[in-house]
Formats: sequence, C-alpha cells, structure tokens
Amino acid sequence: MDVVARNGFPPPLSCDADDRTDDARPEPGKIDLKRIERAVREILTAVGEDPDREGLIETPARVARMYAEIFGGLHIDPAVYLQKTFTQQHDEMVLVKDITFSSCCEHHLLPFTGTVHIAYLPDGQVIGLSKLARITEVIARRPQVQERMTEDLAELIMRELKPRGVGVVVEAAHSCMTIRGVKKPGAMTITSAMRGLFKTNPMTRNEFMALVFGHRG
Repeated sequence: MDVVARNGFPPPLSCDADDRTDDARPEPGKIDLKRIERAVREILTAVGEDPDREGLIETPARVARMYAEIFGGLHIDPAVYLQKTFTQQHDEMVLVKDITFSSCCEHHLLPFTGTVHIAYLPDGQVIGLSKLARITEVIARRPQVQERMTEDLAELIMRELKPRGVGVVVEAAHSCMTIRGVKKPGAMTITSAMRGLFKTNPMTRNEFMALVFGHRG
C-alpha cells in the first residue's frame, strides 16, 4: 500500500503484519557526519584541548555517530507505526505504562531520561501494544523538550488512531538541571496531555492517574 508523505517526513515504509517497519532508519545522507566531526574538533579546541592527542583523536567521529543515533528520529515519521490497526470491540481503557526512553534537551543538548505512560479509549480499532513504545522512541530521538514530547504523543495517537480519548504522562530526570546550573539530582519533571474523554470526563482521567500512580501510595 502506498502511503503519501506527511508533515515533511519521507514516505513511511510499508506496514505489513510482519512488522518490518521495526527496522526503520533515517534516509542515508540526512545526517552530515563529517560536519559534526569538524564541529566537535572546534569545540575541543575552543575549550583548550588538543583534538589530535591520543585520547581525543577519534572522539569527533564517535560523537558524530552518537548524534546520528540519538537524533535518528528526526527523519522518521512516527505515524508509520500506527497505520496497522485491528478491529476489536474493546470499550475500556488500554494502558501501556513504564515505557522507558532517552531524549536530548534542545536547550543544552544534554540527555533527559524517564518513563512514558500512554492510555487510550478505542473506538472500534486497536493497535499493537509495541507500537506505543515505537512512537515514543521515534519522538524522543530528536532535540526535544518534555512538554512538546508529551503533546506530540497525544496528538499523534488522536490523529492516526481516532480513539475516543488519549492520556499521556511523561516522567523524566533532566541532566541539564542535575549536573549543571541549579544542580538538583533527584528532581523529576512530570508532564501530562489529555485528549477527548481523558480531558472532558474526570472519572476517565482519575482512573488513568490511579493506574499510573496509585501503586506508589
């Protein structure tokens, strides 16, 4: 099945039941490794280091490969993972919690890591549970802020799956406030995005929050 490109992303790969989209990667040439290497050499020189000494000679190439990996989601449309749905009359909440992720704060290019909890109320169609982890991975692997990441996950599921509602909660620790600046290790940031019945129905929202946080007492 041909799928038209959307949101400026390259056309997604086919979404056959064999889950071959799990190996989606950025298009070749999208990330300029050599340019990153040159930039890293400049940074090392600017801070007073010698980029040609033994311990640093291969660092620019390593950093370039690292950025290609941690920003790999920039050139993948996460909607590709939500194209395959299954007809299922399930009227109650579907929740996948404690989805671990690593992302990169766009303000300081430092990592923030944590967990995502995603729930939705199906309207006749469900998706494979692993796809919620897949879209989290793609959206996290780009320069991010936690607030936008949370909103993007909720909007994506509402647009593609068209459920009766979506709830997303993201919990993360940000190294930009633990290893620099205010230096407060242990601080956690929690963001949420509610759509549909999760926003308009307090009972639905409360059930979601209880399932996510209730066990913590």
